[in-house]
Amino acid sequence: MKTTLQHRGVVQSVAEGKVTVSVKPESACAGCHAKGICGESGSERLISVNTPYASEYGVGERVVVALLRESMAMSSVIWGYVIPLVVLLVALFGSVAIGFSDGVSALVSLVAVAIYYVGLYIARRVFERKIEFTIFKE
Repeated sequence: MKTTLQHRGVVQSVAEGKVTVSVKPESACAGCHAKGICGESGSERLISVNTPYASEYGVGERVVVALLRESMAMSSVIWGYVIPLVVLLVALFGSVAIGFSDGVSALVSLVAVAIYYVGLYIARRVFERKIEFTIFKE
């Protein structure tokens, strides 16, 4: 199985059709200067994986969690970083073109990005269905 993004982790809980895995950042992430940009904060995080084989996993078992398709990772980058940048720039240059002062234009831009992220948060269930993880034993 070819996957692009994989993380090793430990099963924290198993429920019907769902496995929750605690994932720590890889050692390669420790020295990376861009780890804050990609969302790797350096602390553990939990990933929930929907699978019909949940009963085959046990708490404490070491597993690998991976994205199913490369396009999912790219889609996440676009929705999380590229579109907000475009919103910021359009709001900034648009408000300057309208005649707002630099300070007001900056404030308008930040509010526009905040509204975008609130909308993204509200729509998170849609993205959770589109971004699918798979799980397999180490």
